Amino acid sequence: MAVDIVIPQAGESVTSGVIARWVKAPGQAVKRDEVVLELETDKVTMEVVSPADGVLSVLAQAGETVAIGQKVGTVDGSATATVVGAKPAQTQAAAASTSASAPAVAVAAPPAHAEGANGDVRATPLARKIAAEHGVDLSRVQGTGAGGRVREQDVLAAVEARKAAATPAPAAKPETPAARPAPVAGSRGVTRERMSPLRQRVAQRLVQSQHTAAILTTFNEVDMTAVMDLRKQYKEDFEKKHGVGLGFMSFFVKAAVAALRHMPVANSYIVEEQGVPMIERHDYCDVAVAVSTPKGLMVPVLRNAESMTFADVEKSLKDLATRARDGKIELAELQGGTFTISNGGVFGSLMGTPIINPPQSAILGMHAIKNRAVEWPVGSGQVAIRPMMYLALSYDHRLLDGADAVQFLVKVKQCIEDPQRLLLGV
Repeated sequence: MAVDIVIPQAGESVTSGVIARWVKAPGQAVKRDEVVLELETDKVTMEVVSPADGVLSVLAQAGETVAIGQKVGTVDGSATATVVGAKPAQTQAAAASTSASAPAVAVAAPPAHAEGANGDVRATPLARKIAAEHGVDLSRVQGTGAGGRVREQDVLAAVEARKAAATPAPAAKPETPAARPAPVAGSRGVTRERMSPLRQRVAQRLVQSQHTAAILTTFNEVDMTAVMDLRKQYKEDFEKKHGVGLGFMSFFVKAAVAALRHMPVANSYIVEEQGVPMIERHDYCDVAVAVSTPKGLMVPVLRNAESMTFADVEKSLKDLATRARDGKIELAELQGGTFTISNGGVFGSLMGTPIINPPQSAILGMHAIKNRAVEWPVGSGQVAIRPMMYLALSYDHRLLDGADAVQFLVKVKQCIEDPQRLLLGV
């Protein structure tokens, strides 16, 4: 008796997905609860398991868009497996870039001058006819056909090459302008591949943000000396005690929380209630941290970051980032968030203007740490080389005024340049 494989629920807002790949091949024996396919939605990549023991049959191919609840295959407990150790079906990306005219089976090409059983050079009948007419030795022709077979085009190319070699070059004329150089040969191929659901969702939300919010960005710079010295002093002890490294992000998460407490409007949403704009305020700080993954940008959320210690932040960030990159993160862990931090500095960005993650009202952008000449000590008129980072705060001007945004960044700057503030809560 065959049991249906049905696409399961993947969250309230998810209605469809794309079959990224079949982990098991049609005709292969599978076990109950064994992963048979990977489904890529606009939120996460999820695994679909076999509902029973039996032999797999596939009804929807890799790369197809399927709806939640759709039947995509069956598992027949009474059937006999016909495929042993089969490789999984090709992924969506591979399917998209494969030419429709490509042969179904790849054949390793023998040497260009491979000979058949009768000792003759392998060539098409037309190639032999043309070779005989022009006196071309087929054994000296490079075959480009299947299995190294010589085609008529190969013979004609050999004829043209012989003519060119036999034609003397014309004498150069001093008064003749220099000939235009021949174009450099190179690939001009074009490929197209389907945009993944996750990338489509990211694109949709970014455009939504640009169209619905009055986004403005303000900048400041922060001296990283104090944080770098503190991190260097306690890095080993921190890792020994908590089993995780002490990074810069935990300082910025805690600094952002302090700034959100100082400027609560940055921790709010603009929402509509019966067509009337409302301000939704939050007494908690759910800080989302942007993570780059092979499939696109994901923004896992640190819930109640205001109650987390530095160790809590580092452990949670490591876990969330690892599972996001591995496609193992849960949908609920990507939803919500009252504020976002994006660290373009890890990729070398010196300055940028991050886009707000709707419906949030602000996002903090971190950048690369660079040694720069600045006034130090402040107000002394003296110049010193210090490790500096540019900070950017993009904010929704409908909710935050310029003064609010500037004060927010100043608070972050104070906390980073004087980390003791984070411990004392001032």
